[in-house]
Amino acid sequence: MALKGQAQLLRIFIGEQDKYGHKPLYEVIVQMAKDSGLAGASAFKGVLSYGASSVTHTSKIFELSQDLPMVIEIVDLEDKMYPFLQKLDQILDNSGCGGLVTMEKVQILKYSPKKNNH
Repeated sequence: MALKGQAQLLRIFIGEQDKYGHKPLYEVIVQMAKDSGLAGASAFKGVLSYGASSVTHTSKIFELSQDLPMVIEIVDLEDKMYPFLQKLDQILDNSGCGGLVTMEKVQILKYSPKKNNH
C-alpha cells in the first residue's frame, strides 16, 4: 500500500484493564483496525495518567495500579478513518469503559514494509 502525504492520526486513551467481552479492549481495537484495512496501529502502555475521573494511575512499585494507561495510535487517510470511527464508537459504548479519542492531521513522510534480507 502506498501511503504518503496528508493523513490522520487517531489516538485512543483507555485503561489496560478495560475489556470488551473477555478480551482486552486495546487488543480488540488494534485487531479491528487491521480488519478495517487501516495502514497501521500500535498500542502503548503508559506509566502515569489521570483522566475524567481524576484517579491517578501509576506504574510506581509502591503505588501499584491495576489499570495502567494504554494509548492506541492508528494512522491512515481521512476517508478510511471515519468509517472506522463509527465502529470504534460502538465498541467503546458497548464496553462501558471510559476513554478519550482524538484525531489530528499528520504528514506521512515514509511508509514501507520491512524488507526480507534473504
